Amino acid sequence: MSAVQPVNMVASYCLTPNTCLKACAEVSKWTRLCEIDIPSAVEKHLCNPTEEALCIPPAVLLLEKRLGEPVKVHNDDKLRRQKLQQQVISSNDSTSQEEGFNATLKHCKPACGVELSAALAKLTMDEDPDEATKRPPDIRRVKTTHLPKLEHHFAEGLYFTLTDIVLLPCIHQYLSSLWKHAPHALSHLPLLLRWYCHVQDIPGVRKAAENCGMTLFMPQPSKSSMLSPEISTLSELELESTQPEKLPFVGGPRPTLTKLKESGIEAVFSPHPCPTWTLPWEDLPTSVNPTTGKMSDTRAIRKCQQLNNLVAMVTELAHPGNIVVDFCSGGGHVGIVLAYMLPQCQVILVENKEESLVRAKERCTKLNMKNISFIQTNLDYYIGTFHIGVALHACGVATDMVLERCLQAGAAFVISPCCYGFIQNTQKFTFPRSLSFSKILDYKEHMILCRFADQTALQLPEERRIIGKSCMGLVDLDRSWAAESRGYTVKLMTMEPDSCSPKNNMLVGQPGPKHTISG
Repeated sequence: MSAVQPVNMVASYCLTPNTCLKACAEVSKWTRLCEIDIPSAVEKHLCNPTEEALCIPPAVLLLEKRLGEPVKVHNDDKLRRQKLQQQVISSNDSTSQEEGFNATLKHCKPACGVELSAALAKLTMDEDPDEATKRPPDIRRVKTTHLPKLEHHFAEGLYFTLTDIVLLPCIHQYLSSLWKHAPHALSHLPLLLRWYCHVQDIPGVRKAAENCGMTLFMPQPSKSSMLSPEISTLSELELESTQPEKLPFVGGPRPTLTKLKESGIEAVFSPHPCPTWTLPWEDLPTSVNPTTGKMSDTRAIRKCQQLNNLVAMVTELAHPGNIVVDFCSGGGHVGIVLAYMLPQCQVILVENKEESLVRAKERCTKLNMKNISFIQTNLDYYIGTFHIGVALHACGVATDMVLERCLQAGAAFVISPCCYGFIQNTQKFTFPRSLSFSKILDYKEHMILCRFADQTALQLPEERRIIGKSCMGLVDLDRSWAAESRGYTVKLMTMEPDSCSPKNNMLVGQPGPKHTISG
């Protein structure tokens, strides 16, 4: 495989050899909603748009609810502080300087534009990473809980994606029909209307729609927020019954930490087997070194330190002829180094973003590497045979997906988790993962650990970082024990130096003698 092989929501089937022949909608509820349920519901409505008992389809209501959920992005804190700064600047126009910063916070008005500017920057690649980090001291000191929330601008969050393109024709037809036949119904879909307007702000969307015979418009919902007697509420009741219970976070981590400690459970880290080992960066070709990528010098140094740790562990595990899969590979910082350092092994980069894999392939072309290949797909769609799975900073449950894929394949793994705050129960995973943790903690208590495990940033007070590291260790200990219950030997350790990343945990696992590599 020498070229990027795309697998996405529009491509109905993954035909990559030794991976998967299931349709995406058979695996993902979200994909099914966008590809099947909403188009089917809109088609049914258009067959009888003047029905007497108008009923908003459950699929449309589910999308409305999705658009109201919290936005999840890796740079959430940075963008929310940027939004706060805009609010403060806006408020200062009408607030006297004598009131001070805290008083300004109380009077600040909602500011628009952060979400859309972030989306446009993502599309145009014009975002200046340094500019976003230049915050006044008062902005930097504001607690995360006091920062304004980010609006769910597009279907996947802040950024315009293929999902929005898939949804636009159906939603356009549905809203056009409601506007013509039952405009009062639009008051029950305010978030969907906002999404429809935001999509039109993306450069080129209006022209593309016109070329396809769609004339986009700006609908306005009825001022009345009351349900019309003509609109059935059955769909909303059905929708509520299908949603998982959302448990609020209550209290801090100390009661949960104490509860675990009283049961004899504390985060214990194995010593790093080679803390001073480093790759010969100065001797490596330019295209292997991540410092040549689009990142600051400081970040590039930390990236090299992170790679030292992962490559050292994989080198100990690998044997000639092994297949190593770099899950969530991004631009290939991990996979390219591994392929170069392990020429007798085959390395596969698995990533769902085409742009990232194109960059990785360009680097490999310069190196004339023959032992590396690329697959564009969601990581859980890859079911090919492999011997070692690797993932650097796989966000939230992506770490658990990589771990599960390795366990199913009977493969060793080297994983550095990230974004613990995004961990949550899914159709495939429930937390806690291990039996030992499940006997002591319920889901809500485990989520408290996950939430505070994200509080390890260097700018936080030392006490909070220590607590965050402890929570981070316990979340990964739960993952380790879940793997050990399936015959694995797992070591939980800290990458060296520990300053290489706030998320510096590393899980290294090997299958027991009874395991065999399977596809």
